[in-house]
Amino acid sequence: MRFVSMVALGLALTGPAVASGESSPPSPTPSEMSSSEIKAHNAGLEAGDPNYIKCRKSEVMGSLVKKQRVCRTNEQWKEATARGNEQTRDMVEGFARSGGSSGN
Repeated sequence: MRFVSMVALGLALTGPAVASGESSPPSPTPSEMSSSEIKAHNAGLEAGDPNYIKCRKSEVMGSLVKKQRVCRTNEQWKEATARGNEQTRDMVEGFARSGGSSGN
């Protein structure tokens, strides 16, 4: 349940922030955009811009061949990585607090 809460909170926090003088974030979710829409959005943006969209393919659980395209802005990828690192750190610390025993 805690994981679900963390994911929901993370999704709420991934709303893009706009700093003055920077490009505007995409209006639809980047994963819902077509390749041509992403190219049009990225035109004129540097690869390091917080609103530049990058897509990655991830494996679909339960399938050996099916891939899912996940597109996010650089800022969203940065936040997702930070959340993942935080969750992993919390899990390792929790394991250490429990004495490191798996109960077997």
